[in-house]
Order: sequence, then C-alpha cells, then structure tokens
Amino acid sequence: DMDTLNKTFVKEFILLGLSGHPKLEIIFFSLILVMYLVILTGNGVLILASIFDAHLHTPMYFFLGNLSFLDICYTSSSVPSTLVSLISKKRNISFYGCAVQMFVGFAMGSTECFLLGMMAFDRYVAICNPLRYPIIMSKVVYVLMASVSWLSGGINSIVQTSLAMQLPFCGNNVINHFLCEILAVLKLACTDISLNYVTLAVSNMAFLVLPLIVIFFSYIFILYTILRMNSATGRRKAFSTCSAHLTVVIIFYGTIFFMYAKPKSQDHLGSDNLQATEGLISVFYGVLTPMLNPIIYSLRNKDVKAAVKYLLNWKGVN
Repeated sequence: DMDTLNKTFVKEFILLGLSGHPKLEIIFFSLILVMYLVILTGNGVLILASIFDAHLHTPMYFFLGNLSFLDICYTSSSVPSTLVSLISKKRNISFYGCAVQMFVGFAMGSTECFLLGMMAFDRYVAICNPLRYPIIMSKVVYVLMASVSWLSGGINSIVQTSLAMQLPFCGNNVINHFLCEILAVLKLACTDISLNYVTLAVSNMAFLVLPLIVIFFSYIFILYTILRMNSATGRRKAFSTCSAHLTVVIIFYGTIFFMYAKPKSQDHLGSDNLQATEGLISVFYGVLTPMLNPIIYSLRNKDVKAAVKYLLNWKGVN
C-alpha cells in the first residue's frame, strides 16, 4: 500500500524555468518564438528541397533531411509548452506529459548522435573511396543506417524513460528546469537511483562516445586524403563538403558536454543566478543547435542553395 501511495503521490510536476526573473521571461519568450519559427521554416525548406530536387537524392542529403526532421520533432516536443509557461505563468505539466516530453527529447538526442556518426562515415567513403562510393553507400545501405539510428535512439529512450518514471516521487515535484530533462527529474526521486545512473553511463558510452570515435577517425582519414590531393580545387571542394557537418558536430557535442560536464557541487546551489544560467544553457542546447543546422548547411553548400532557390521559384510560379 505504501509503495502504491508513493508512486501516485506526484500527479504533476512544476517547471520553474525563469520564474524568479519576470523581465527575462519576456525576453526569452520573444527569442525562443523567433528561433522556433526559424527552425520550422529552415528545416522544413531543407526537407522539401531534399525530397523534390533530384540533385539532392544522395546519402548525404538523405541524412540531412533526417536531421532536419529530427530537429523539428525535438523542438516541437518542448518549445510550445515552454512558450506557454513563459507567457501564461502556467508551469505545471502532468506526470505522463513529463514522461512523453522526456521520451521524445532523449530519443531525438540519441538518434542525432548516431546520425552525425553515420554522416561522418558517409563523408569518409565519399572522399577516401570515391570510386567505390556508389557500391558501399547504396540506397539500401543508407536507408538501413538511418533506420538503425532512429530505432536504437527510440529503444534507448524507452529504457531510460521507463526506468525514470517507475521511480517513487514522494513529495518534491518542482523541477528547476524549462522542461522534463532526465537528470533534473531523477533528482526528485525518493529512492536509490544508482541503477538509473549506471544505465545512463552505458547509454552515454554507446550514443555519445562511440559516434564521436567514428567521427574522429573518419575525419583523420579525410584530412590525410585531402592533404595528399594534388588539385587545389579538389581540396577546397572536399573541405567545403565536410566543414558544414564538422561545424554542426562541434556545436552539438560542445553544448552537450557543457551541460553535463559541470561540477556536481553546483547542483545543490539554489541561487537565482544558477537558475538563470541553467535556463540559458537549456535554450542554447534545445533551440539554437536545431536553428543553426539548416543555416550552416545552406551557407556552406552550393547544391542546397540552388535547391532552395529552385523550390522557392517553383512555389512562386504555382
């Protein structure tokens, strides 16, 4: 009976966000709204361009389309509710709503790690083995690679979310965050969470470290191949096709390590300044990266620019 009481005691969570900074809330609302609209527009245009332009029917743009769709899903799972809480002061989220938000966020983050690794491998094959590229990266192969990324990300999130939401939450239901982030929720559990930390550590090894190793070695071989090229034009072209992906990787992994590598002693500080900093980091991680992805790829890639122009002209004609 006591176990049942404990598990049903918390029916909703309160997301603090920036409740102690009303002026900052207005600024954040405006910034996040603009950034979210840019995310929907930029990633939406990239998806349409990769579907309708035959020149973009290659593995690289297929993965890029997947990345854009993922960014839209990730931000749409949390940004609308964040905007509502900032403007209406409604900060509560139901227990199951929190679980859904946590699941989508974790699944999209895990999948993106794998997709970035797959994209690095694709660039490695394209530059280091160009003659064998159509055979190695056939349609069956790259569709399977993307499917594995989505499936493994989903399974990883199901495991982590179900383990987190089965914990007893006895009294404290205030999350010092904008959204139901897994580490913030785990801190509220009134039981031993060592199993959750162990599974998270395994998850981080599989979804953060392994793709990073693939990316690192892919670019070591790419750099070696580029430096051996005789043609300056060939070197420039190779660099330009890789620079966009590498920029996205640096921003994505940089924000993740900045968020999760902070000293544990900071977690127990309840200062308003820390709360505002947490909010700023969560916005940077959750909104800025998906917004920058289409901008980076469009600016650094002539094929994408041409496809977007064609798409806009075609829509204008119709």
